[in-house]
Amino acid sequence: MGTLYEALQLILQVVWFVMIVHIIMSWLINFQVLNLRQPLVAQLWDGLNRLLEPIYRPIRNLLPDTGGLDLAPLVVFIAIIILQRALANNAGFFYGL
Repeated sequence: MGTLYEALQLILQVVWFVMIVHIIMSWLINFQVLNLRQPLVAQLWDGLNRLLEPIYRPIRNLLPDTGGLDLAPLVVFIAIIILQRALANNAGFFYGL
């Protein structure tokens, strides 16, 4: 069961990292540091959007319209923190303690 605990923690950490990359990349695109006409940038951006959109879409449907401010990543960050702490607090269950 310890392997399951570690796998869940790893998945949450990978999602956290992918979200950070997506957010930083969106800032760089908006400030025109990166250009979507570059094939590598466009492919990376499209891939990150395809990975994260299924997570963000249901949250965006629940949140009120805030104009140009997207709060879905913030809600997902909070959910990941809560899940990581819940897993850490119940680690004894996974390790049989």
